[in-house]
Amino acid sequence: MTTEQVCVIGGGLAGIASAVRLLDAGHQVTLVEARPALGGATYSFRRGDLTVDTGQHVFLRCYQQYRELLVRLGTADRAAVQDAFAVPILRVGAPPHVLARNRRLPAPAHLLPALLNYRPLRFGQRLSAVRAAAALRRVEPDDPAADRVSFGAWLAAHGQDAPTIQRLWELICVAALNAPPDRASLALAARVFRTGLLDRADAADIGRPTAPLGELHGTPAATLLRQRGATVRTGVRVGEIRVDQGRFRVAGDGLELIADAVVLAVPHPQAARLVPVEAAPDRARWARLGAAPIVNVHVHYQQRITELEFAAGLDTPVQWVFDRTPPGASGQYLVVSISAAEQVLAVRAGTLLQTYLAALAEVFPVARQTRIRDAFVTREPRATFRQEPGSRSARPPAQTRSPGLALAGAWTDTGWPDTMEGAVRSGQRAADVVLAHLGSTSSVATEATT
Repeated sequence: MTTEQVCVIGGGLAGIASAVRLLDAGHQVTLVEARPALGGATYSFRRGDLTVDTGQHVFLRCYQQYRELLVRLGTADRAAVQDAFAVPILRVGAPPHVLARNRRLPAPAHLLPALLNYRPLRFGQRLSAVRAAAALRRVEPDDPAADRVSFGAWLAAHGQDAPTIQRLWELICVAALNAPPDRASLALAARVFRTGLLDRADAADIGRPTAPLGELHGTPAATLLRQRGATVRTGVRVGEIRVDQGRFRVAGDGLELIADAVVLAVPHPQAARLVPVEAAPDRARWARLGAAPIVNVHVHYQQRITELEFAAGLDTPVQWVFDRTPPGASGQYLVVSISAAEQVLAVRAGTLLQTYLAALAEVFPVARQTRIRDAFVTREPRATFRQEPGSRSARPPAQTRSPGLALAGAWTDTGWPDTMEGAVRSGQRAADVVLAHLGSTSSVATEATT
């Protein structure tokens, strides 16, 4: 039996998931990553005595493929999932209100008590929200017509006034889609709310890493892939992919590799530059996906200021805040995550810190008397693609016009939002495209390193 070689370009979750599936099928795999370590957007760095994640990546219980990948990496025990969906809602001058599902009721009735008792809304607004939630269950996420409509327009058409949208729907939409409702695709919003909240009672239980992202994904992935016989090359930037007599020549920094198939698992701007024109003659349309930023404000306090593991904020600049204090560490390390952050992306770090330290002190009054060890800002200008109405028409399928060359990444047409689950699914789908191609080939791969 001939073993073909596949080159996976990109070491994020999509590339890792693709490489694992290809190895499982018995193929030789070379994974090439431009950064010094695997993990893609989910990476960590050191600052003083802290290990800092670039962003606060959470997941849901329904992220089945992502959670199975953690099992394969041996790190499933380094992420915790709630027993039941519950989100503390912070408001200045009021005790936290907990938005939580009923553990005893089946879907969608499990959310009925939460909506009817949601204190930030008046009772009439709560009833209206219940009716909208029932209507949202009837929206088909894979319907192209739903992708052409904004979630905000749909909510308005279903009786949701501005305060209800801002205090309920936007709370989840901005975090899940990195866009407010009026700039978010209805199809993607329906995927989030139906899959996560409405179709199964336990689907939206929130999972959080309890270890730095580099230790959760990148490092164990490199170890696993090498143990399985893959070649993992980091710090190598691919500059060219050429189709040569039905095979692929991949060239980059000190690399020249001939492969029977390629998975291109990089962000869409890089993919558009690398993919051969004959493989994707319409690659220019990928630029329509654009980019949406996320900004994170990190604060390391001398003492603990809250016992909450995470919370969302209303009527405060604090959208979501996470406790990322390492086990056994002194003080408390909090991270404020600001999604749909176009308005603050270019704001100076000092100005942002002043705003958010004051906002944290408003929702956690103990912070006013607590010394700060360190405070800094991280920015992700291209955290996700713009998940706006019509975006699906710009998302390409995994299969290209060149047999054996497949695309992967959360930006491809997975039907899912730009999430860790979407990234893993895209990598698996790209691997399946390659496997279908290799099932009809029998060439022998060679590699030459310059």
